[in-house]
Amino acid sequence: MTTLPGGPAPLPAEIPIFPLQDALLLPGGRLPLNIFEPRYLAMVEDALGAGRLLGMVLPDPALPRVAGRSGIYRTGCLGRIASFSETGDGRYLITLLGLLRYDVLEELPDHPAGYRRVRADFTPYEADLEPPEAEPDRTALLAALWPYFATRHIEVDRAAIERIPPLDLVTTLSMICPFEGREKQALLLAPDPRQRAELLTALLRIGAASSDAPGRPI
Repeated sequence: MTTLPGGPAPLPAEIPIFPLQDALLLPGGRLPLNIFEPRYLAMVEDALGAGRLLGMVLPDPALPRVAGRSGIYRTGCLGRIASFSETGDGRYLITLLGLLRYDVLEELPDHPAGYRRVRADFTPYEADLEPPEAEPDRTALLAALWPYFATRHIEVDRAAIERIPPLDLVTTLSMICPFEGREKQALLLAPDPRQRAELLTALLRIGAASSDAPGRPI
């Protein structure tokens, strides 16, 4: 039985999910979220009382909307609420720590509070809980990153970026760079961090060469 870091609790068979456009969570990454819809406020409250776990998943634009709800990709990432605060106007500000990926086996009936739930299979991704066997290629990644930033007129502290450990750099850039949803999903599906870094490097090179770069801030 696979268990989560920091305790003997097994992985849950059913999890609440938060489908959110452009919000990619990867194992080891940290995703800040501003929660304000009533159904997701309820989801966070329930998660805080049940292991602080919830699943992030990207909407799949290729699937039709059903009853006003977006279709979702079949693979997401389980996160643990690592920080939580409440604002004066009733919003929740949380940070999710990515744990491991999961496949959606079945979407379940909505929780009575209105948020979505799935039956999840974590077994294909248990290696996400272990240190990677090979480090990403930092040199190739940085060589692709600087032209990408220049194309989008993004000013960064190069020295600070160069100090980030390779694995953290790949995870952070994959999550924050303004890639399209299908590209973000491809990064999520990369078998391991080294192959994710190779895909990320390719996406950065394509983005740097694009003549119609959107220039969205990161």
